[in-house]
Amino acid sequence: MKTCTLRRPIFTILYLFMITGPAIAQQTGIIYPQTNKTDVTDNYHGAIVADPYRWLEDDNSPETKAWVKAENAVTNDYLNKIPFHGAIRKRLEELWNYPKIGTPFKRGDYYYFYKNDGLQNQSVLYRQKSLTGTPEVFIDPNKFSDAGTVALGSIAFSKDAKYMAYQIAKAGSDWQQAFIMDVESKQLLKDSIDWIKFSNISWRKDGFYYSRYDKPTEENKLSKKNEFHKVYYHRLGTSQDQDVLIYEDKEHPLRNLGVDVTEDERFLILHESEGTSGNQLSYWDLQDPDQKAFKLLVKGFEFEPGVIDNDGDKLLILTNEGAPNYKVELVDPKNPASRKLIIPEQKEVLQGVSTAGKRLFATYLKDASSRVAQYSYDGKLDWQIALPGIGTASGFGATAKDKELFYSFTSFVAPATIYRYDITTGKSSLFAKAEAKFRQEDYETKQLFFTSKDGTKVPVFLSYKKGLKLNGQNPVLLYGYGGFNIPMTPGFSVSNLFFLEQGGIYAVVSLRGGSEYGEAWHKAGMLEKKQNVFDDFISAAEFLVKSKYTSPSKLAIRGGSNGGLLIGACMTQRPDLFKVALPAVGVMDMLRFQNFTIGWAWVTEFGTSARADQFPYLYKYSPLHNLKAGTQYPATLITTADHDDRVVPAHSFKFAATLQAANAGTNPTLIRIETQAGHGAGKPTSKVIEEAADVWAFTMYNLGMSFK
Repeated sequence: MKTCTLRRPIFTILYLFMITGPAIAQQTGIIYPQTNKTDVTDNYHGAIVADPYRWLEDDNSPETKAWVKAENAVTNDYLNKIPFHGAIRKRLEELWNYPKIGTPFKRGDYYYFYKNDGLQNQSVLYRQKSLTGTPEVFIDPNKFSDAGTVALGSIAFSKDAKYMAYQIAKAGSDWQQAFIMDVESKQLLKDSIDWIKFSNISWRKDGFYYSRYDKPTEENKLSKKNEFHKVYYHRLGTSQDQDVLIYEDKEHPLRNLGVDVTEDERFLILHESEGTSGNQLSYWDLQDPDQKAFKLLVKGFEFEPGVIDNDGDKLLILTNEGAPNYKVELVDPKNPASRKLIIPEQKEVLQGVSTAGKRLFATYLKDASSRVAQYSYDGKLDWQIALPGIGTASGFGATAKDKELFYSFTSFVAPATIYRYDITTGKSSLFAKAEAKFRQEDYETKQLFFTSKDGTKVPVFLSYKKGLKLNGQNPVLLYGYGGFNIPMTPGFSVSNLFFLEQGGIYAVVSLRGGSEYGEAWHKAGMLEKKQNVFDDFISAAEFLVKSKYTSPSKLAIRGGSNGGLLIGACMTQRPDLFKVALPAVGVMDMLRFQNFTIGWAWVTEFGTSARADQFPYLYKYSPLHNLKAGTQYPATLITTADHDDRVVPAHSFKFAATLQAANAGTNPTLIRIETQAGHGAGKPTSKVIEEAADVWAFTMYNLGMSFK
């Protein structure tokens, strides 16, 4: 099986935090911790910019740890005084407590699938020898740690399915550790691989390829950039210090590197990226005795090509070169200029192509909803796959010899349903349906289109309980992301369901900066055009108010990571338009983000303050630098985590301190700092529910809602 999506290296995918979420008599008299200011300034191309809370960037210092403890104490005191906080937590646990099954896949003699019984902190990987057989536990990540803070990451089977390598992450960190298991006996080998980061595992023969950085020092784990990514080959039964260095680039320390192996193990594909947009491809034909190293296949970094699979001695490539909505070409690696069009560019954007049974499965987006087509390797359309409706389909991957596959389909008001698909006939049959504890028929979703500030038509999904009245009094949670070529497509969330149950509307905007309408849509929301993203979001809010769905006093906004930046920018630009703001793990300091961990990779998306031509627009919208003293800001609950090494918590720390000093009026401005957690991935269910209860209690309380 091979899946090729729009090239988004793992470090580029800022976590999409989509749990969302009372102002009865407001709590007043909050006493915030005293946050010391220092006389720190920077000169950006002649502009002197103060950074009085620079000391909060050192999250390991005793002073910062004391500040975190004091801020959490204030936040917890506020939340614990909300009358229905406990009732929300109880109801969330009830809604969460149903079995959730992942999409099955076959490797060797077994079918594998993930399952969570309901409230397990981590989903368990099961296997069984037939679809009607008795499942057995293969890996239970809940046994990795008592608190469930160690998560199972990606897994990869050897071609003969005799071994499986898997990665684990502790406390949500991007740093990974890999282990190898004998599949039949389920016994671990002695092999252990450390300091993996932003890497897949790709098997060939009796070993695998992976990417890593050199072992970091204590001083640079969070305070310095990740530099000099390297690709290694690990042979089973050997120690890591014997791993063979396959590729490194000593001249470009900020390039991210990775190697994939085609399913027949003929080609190694090296992909290099310098940021979050654009990459370069090289290949190594292992059947060619004269080739001793990688050769350039597609020169970067203007476009985003990716190898889907090989067809004999040729390579199938997904690319947006000359096709903003993407196309598939067959390329002769010996003569890269020789290309044959296999799947032409279409009106809808081609999000990705996967393989199964020697067929291509092309997933398109039509107004942010999935469409899937099956093709032969020579580009002949077999058929369009019939999907249940408007929603998101995923899966469509298996090995070349398989005759069936499994895929899932979900929407905002329907949990993931698993379908079994016959590759030969194109017929789908129901395989498993989640029995969530709500009446799906009581809820609905519709998609509307509004006009943004510059005249652009932008879609928004609205989900709510049937019988909605357009009286301007409905509480709304408006969610957005708008960046990094990532689309906002329909997806089910138990947490969001709770808000709908309470009478709220959950609204998701397909902002520019994403990939809902191809590369042109993405480019219209990046670099100097980033303000378009904020304008789209603000226009969506104004549209909902004008259309009588809600009013500013009933409107909450939420987003995470790049979406946290979105919320920070919009609440500083239009504080009058929103009652509640919920920025999660946000990029708030647009002048210094590139100085931390993988932040340098986002320069291709945002720009950098180091450039005189890019500094002005970054400074103009940077959330941290646009908080103004004496302004009444929305009730704000900032969320971050002490182990976030993607968007370091200093962003949220400095923003919270500045906001508390600037805010006028009685709206609370709080920060919730999770411990033993990272950017969001792999967070145990118990912590997810705790945070959801806190966020919803804060939101409902400040929107004047009561618990039903």
